[in-house]
Amino acid sequence: MHPTLSPLTPRRLALGLLCASAAGAWAQSSGAAAPATPEHSLSFNVGLTSDYRYRGISQSRLKPAVSAGADYSHASGLYAGAWLTSIKWIKDAGGDAAAELDLYAGYKGSAGPLAYDVGVLRYQYPRAHLAVSPNTTEIYGALSYGVFTAKYSHALTNLFGFADSKGSGYLDLSANLDLGDGWSVVPHVGRQWVRHNSAFSYTDYAVTLNKDFGHGLVASAAVVGSNADKALYVTPSGRFTGRTALVLGLKYTF
Repeated sequence: MHPTLSPLTPRRLALGLLCASAAGAWAQSSGAAAPATPEHSLSFNVGLTSDYRYRGISQSRLKPAVSAGADYSHASGLYAGAWLTSIKWIKDAGGDAAAELDLYAGYKGSAGPLAYDVGVLRYQYPRAHLAVSPNTTEIYGALSYGVFTAKYSHALTNLFGFADSKGSGYLDLSANLDLGDGWSVVPHVGRQWVRHNSAFSYTDYAVTLNKDFGHGLVASAAVVGSNADKALYVTPSGRFTGRTALVLGLKYTF
């Protein structure tokens, strides 16, 4: 849910590589200024993961998932987007939905050394047909200082189909460590509180290694897990969906 590079079509790639060295030399010799940030920005993305994990729990029955999204941002800091992914957990719970649609909007800015991000996120599960609707709305706020970020999300509705769970919350602590040459490491720990359903509350953790190949292509490898109750978070065959595992991902933004 989620994180944009400049668009580059395959046809433009060869021309861009041919022009890059000449353009760079011209910029150095002429002292040309970097292009200004566009007032409006629109990007799209597609992704593939070996297991769709959200807050440490598999949403795809420990199997691969595909996704696609679109993001709009304004120079003022306003942004909005949509993200669609395949899932299996609704069917495992007795419903019909095979996809999750996330709709979000917010504002990013800074105050001195602090960066902030506030917004609202709607998780929609078309044709879910569960006794308690899994459709969820959260508001969130994040503060970043240097490489460190703290984010809190608060449910304005029942949380993902848990009865009487309005007011549940999730705290996310992470860091983004730049290793150079397109490599980065992101350690994370989070705590999910499920109001009036304390047995379903848990802590999750992850360490993700990212490689940015340029031209919108990013690969990732993450060790993800949780201390969720092994008797509650399971697939129909009894496999623990919060188990510690290696998760691989590939994302292309254009």
